[in-house]
Amino acid sequence: MDVDVFVAAHSAEWNRLGELAGRRRLTGQEADELVTLYQRTATHLSMIRSTAPDPALLARLSALVARGRSAVAGSHSPAWREVGLFFTRRFPAAVYLSRRWWIPAALLSVAVMAVLGAWIAGDPQVRASLVSPDEVKAMTAPGGQYETYYSNGPAASFAAKVWTNNAWVAATCLFLGVALGLPVIAALWMNSLNAGVAIGLMSSAGRGDVLLGLLLPHGLLELTAVFIAAGTGLKLGWTVVDPGRRSRSAALAEQGRSVVVIALGLACVLLVSGVIEAFVTPSGWPTWLRIGIGAVVELLFLTYVFTLGRRAARDGETGDVDRRAAGDFLPEAG
Repeated sequence: MDVDVFVAAHSAEWNRLGELAGRRRLTGQEADELVTLYQRTATHLSMIRSTAPDPALLARLSALVARGRSAVAGSHSPAWREVGLFFTRRFPAAVYLSRRWWIPAALLSVAVMAVLGAWIAGDPQVRASLVSPDEVKAMTAPGGQYETYYSNGPAASFAAKVWTNNAWVAATCLFLGVALGLPVIAALWMNSLNAGVAIGLMSSAGRGDVLLGLLLPHGLLELTAVFIAAGTGLKLGWTVVDPGRRSRSAALAEQGRSVVVIALGLACVLLVSGVIEAFVTPSGWPTWLRIGIGAVVELLFLTYVFTLGRRAARDGETGDVDRRAAGDFLPEAG
């Protein structure tokens, strides 16, 4: 065999195989071409080994066949790469694509908190129907329950407690959304009611600014995470009602996997808010500094979602798990 003639005859095919093997996404036609070129190049490698074992050419074709095999059969992704893809593409894209659900949920919940707070603060009869005057004083006085709540017990233990509680609330909103979103609406109402009562009682005592100084450092990020969980849960519930052009089972499977992605990401977000609530909120730092820390963290998170998330969504990322982990699907009629 004339090696030079053989290389000249097949070099274009080898180059094309290398090009296709290096791409992340292929069309159906390109995938078929990849398989064909891989099989041909594997045959070429076998021929070279048996008739003209040129070391340089053998090394080149061996590496090329290995790349082709990985592209055709799939290769194991290192854990660090999967973690990187999760935080740079899947999680922010899933949150970004759910924005039409969680942003309205956030605006409506904050409006309910404000209305309830103003109503309770301005109407003594409403306050009396909720708690007795002695209880109001115990909760709102300097050093009262609303203030000492954040400093009772070791900070690390408190952070773990807060994180566990918030993660449970978020998980409830996410996974019970499949019940037509009704548990999510109930959870949002209770959250808004509790916050509105606290704001109203403290404001009636002339200490609303103190409460906001305690709530805002961690509450900005914490509430954002809860609203994202609620909005995603409502989206899951709506998928039960209107699955679109897909079958209901296929639509729920896809949305359910995105819910898992968001749940894992929000666990990390809530961990950050729990640390702030345990170490920043009860600290002796000036109020402006504590609120400033919370505002910066919130701004960083929103920037993360609306930059990385938008970019990943435009590239076709849906927040779903990798296709290899999603399982196989039966074809559906269009």
